[in-house]
Amino acid sequence: MNQRYVENPKTLNEKMLNKRLEKRMLQKEVANFIGVTEDCVTLWENNRSKPMVKYYPKIIEFLGYFPFEIDISCLAGKIKYYRYIKGFSQEDLAKNLGVNESTVFHYEKGSHKPKGRLLQILTLLLSEVDRHIKNNVRI
Repeated sequence: MNQRYVENPKTLNEKMLNKRLEKRMLQKEVANFIGVTEDCVTLWENNRSKPMVKYYPKIIEFLGYFPFEIDISCLAGKIKYYRYIKGFSQEDLAKNLGVNESTVFHYEKGSHKPKGRLLQILTLLLSEVDRHIKNNVRI
């Protein structure tokens, strides 16, 4: 492999670099697949910037697995996992749920738990997490 190949990739950037090298793709090809510029991919691979959450769904598809370490055994982790597979920021999810962005932050931190109607809505949304994990993703 290329000398830039990272033996034990830890960061998303390193995982993306390795996958690109394994697939023998150019940065431009990866950029086209994800929907960003070639410069974005270059910056990511050189750890000079991180991808925005809105690109996570295409990055997950490119990698063929979910590259983040999130504890999905708890509601907080499932909420974050859901955001990532949907490409939602905390603000995006908050708008969809009709709550304040800080509410989503606290849900993900585990310091607050949704109740009532909001818990019902989240339970429905988060059922997609289980399907996603079962169907196509290693963690």
